[in-house]
Amino acid sequence: MAKSKSPRDARVLDRLFATIGKRRRRADPRVSYTAKLLEGGLDKIGGKVIEEAAETVAAALNETPSRIAAESADALYHLLVLWAAAKVKPGQVWTELARREGTSGLAEKQSRRKKRGGRTK
Repeated sequence: MAKSKSPRDARVLDRLFATIGKRRRRADPRVSYTAKLLEGGLDKIGGKVIEEAAETVAAALNETPSRIAAESADALYHLLVLWAAAKVKPGQVWTELARREGTSGLAEKQSRRKKRGGRTK
């Protein structure tokens, strides 16, 4: 993706998701990594999300903040690809985050436990 003068804030995730959608519709998996991932399905994408999350944690334990940022960007990219494959729009996630904003993490987790009638993850 080419560097742009777009604001450096969370809106980049919406722009990246739009690019992923374009790749899904028009890109050739032989030349587009995103299209290749999407062609592999949720299992392949999920494996990449797990891999990138583990690399982010490893960087947090052993690397510099710039390496943590780079690994975090990889993890976020793969998570967005997973959302696209699962037909989840970023706005759905932003809405859920907004719903939880200002709520104690412990209280939010307890409310999920009551809804499921048991243990939370």
